[in-house]
Amino acid sequence: MGEESKRAMKKRLPIIIILLLLGGAATWYVLARSRDSRPSALELYGNVDIREVNLGFRVAGRLKEALRDEGDEVKAGETLAQLDDEPYRHQLAEARGQTGSLQARLDLLQAGNRPQEIAQARAVMHEREVTLANAERIYKRQEELLASRTVSIQERDDAEAAYREAEARLHSAREQFNLLEAGFRAEDIAQAKADLARAQAAQAATELQLQDTTLKAPADGVVLTRAQEPGAILQAGTTVFTVSLQKPVWVRVYVQEPDLGRVHPGMRVNVYSDSSPGKAYTGKIGYISPRAEFTPKNVETTELRTSLVYRLRIVIDNPDETLRQGMPVTVKIAR
Repeated sequence: MGEESKRAMKKRLPIIIILLLLGGAATWYVLARSRDSRPSALELYGNVDIREVNLGFRVAGRLKEALRDEGDEVKAGETLAQLDDEPYRHQLAEARGQTGSLQARLDLLQAGNRPQEIAQARAVMHEREVTLANAERIYKRQEELLASRTVSIQERDDAEAAYREAEARLHSAREQFNLLEAGFRAEDIAQAKADLARAQAAQAATELQLQDTTLKAPADGVVLTRAQEPGAILQAGTTVFTVSLQKPVWVRVYVQEPDLGRVHPGMRVNVYSDSSPGKAYTGKIGYISPRAEFTPKNVETTELRTSLVYRLRIVIDNPDETLRQGMPVTVKIAR
């Protein structure tokens, strides 16, 4: 039995070795497949989304000149067009005149009456005080003479009338002096201040309208369209130029829901265009839409167009002139 067992074991040994080799190969194959099944670089598809701005005047008028044409590069603050500003300059001159007039009136009220006027009123008051004192003495004398029948009743009445008149004239002069010395009422000054403030606001609005007759570029960019020519009568807000802004340059791409967990704001990406397939533009994810949507028809993907996706905004770090608006691009995100 011992010899037979040994012979049987020798016959089974090659089979056991082959089975062990096959098991090892199978294990290696499974591990290799699982390693290769790890997520590869994620490719997303979209388009360059450079922002545009329609430029127009905030005021109406006749277009005097347009200084740029389609394709011209413009800098921030550069003058692009000019309206005929003559009507607005006349309005500003009128507003300044009105403001100056009301300012002078307010200064007059706040300064009060001139010292010469007050001195004149004081002199008149003193003069009438003397006149009243004299009329009073004559009237009293006439009263005494009437008692001794030296003067008539008519003479006494004339003296009394002169005395009463002098008394009233002195009262009037005293009131006039007090009025001039007190100056103008606080209500008149407050009204003058309100009138001046309203005129100053109107002047500021007119100055702003005059400034708005000059159209300036809000940022660096390129003129896409020139919609108006000199001589045209424009309404406020009419588009004169359409400018494509150079910065920032955005790429709008879409990611499917299963891959949403592989992206996050701030992640670095590489962007490739068909015109320069070997050049990688670097950027980072700046925004992930919280709402799902259907893939736009102008985005080429290998999946069904009816798949729900999430929109991403990628800000390009190193844009150049080769990235044109609407250009299709491929975004690659490393594993």
